[in-house]
Amino acid sequence: MAQAIEFLPAGRRHSRFTAARLWRIARHHPMAAVALAIIITFIVIALLAPVIAPYDPAETNGRYRLKPPEWSHPFGTDSLGRDVLSREIYGARVSLQVAVLAVSVAASIGVPLGILSGYRGGWVDVVVMRLTDAVIAFPGLVLALSLVLVLGPSITNIMVALGIGAAPNYARLVRGQVLSLRNMDYILAARAIGAGDIRIMVRYLWPNTLPSVIVAGTLTMGTAILAEASLSFLGVGVRPPTPTWGGMLNEAFSQIYVAPFLSFFPGLAIFIITLSFNLLGDGVRDILDPRLRTTQGL
Repeated sequence: MAQAIEFLPAGRRHSRFTAARLWRIARHHPMAAVALAIIITFIVIALLAPVIAPYDPAETNGRYRLKPPEWSHPFGTDSLGRDVLSREIYGARVSLQVAVLAVSVAASIGVPLGILSGYRGGWVDVVVMRLTDAVIAFPGLVLALSLVLVLGPSITNIMVALGIGAAPNYARLVRGQVLSLRNMDYILAARAIGAGDIRIMVRYLWPNTLPSVIVAGTLTMGTAILAEASLSFLGVGVRPPTPTWGGMLNEAFSQIYVAPFLSFFPGLAIFIITLSFNLLGDGVRDILDPRLRTTQGL
């Protein structure tokens, strides 16, 4: 009897292949897969905050001040009677928004400067590297704190401050890669056929630096969330009544002995999301490494 042959549309064949490959990646990098699941959960919670938050995060109730966790308030209430769970859910929106935008600013500044510095060399390289050295000379949190004090406390200004502080790291990373790529055969061939500098940098160099930029961006997100929480804890972050995890820690500091749960839950959220981004960054780095992809059959 002739064996039946299943013919699948190209789209279904591709989806099966993709699903199988994703499963292999998750099996070889379980910690990164778990971290990605946690991050997606936080993103969904942040996006659906108005729907899933049980209370208005700014609603006060003097009769329920400093209530410990209970059924009606699973994370308890703060000194103004506000529901801690609702504030933590809305705080996730600020933390993730700042992280994404700060990484976008850092990459938008650092990647073009790194490509230009590495490709052109000479005085351009010297100027760009000395500028990055000047920025790196300041501790990241001190630089962000100074910029926020000058620009004023707001989500936009925190994003810009953190992005400027992280941009030199992207510039140095990309410059190092471009230095090793600019004399490759395909770059020399592009020059031989008359490709201009801008075309070579955009068409050939930038795509080859993208994997490293993705890894750096994933790791920087965790750092940005931690930095935003630190700025809010110091009182120069997003202004109340907008709930932020760092701001919640600041408000809980004076109640640390009376209501320790006020600092436990936002601190736990910062720890989990920062660790998840770090684990995901490590996994993405391994996945994008061509040598590891070959040995692991990815």
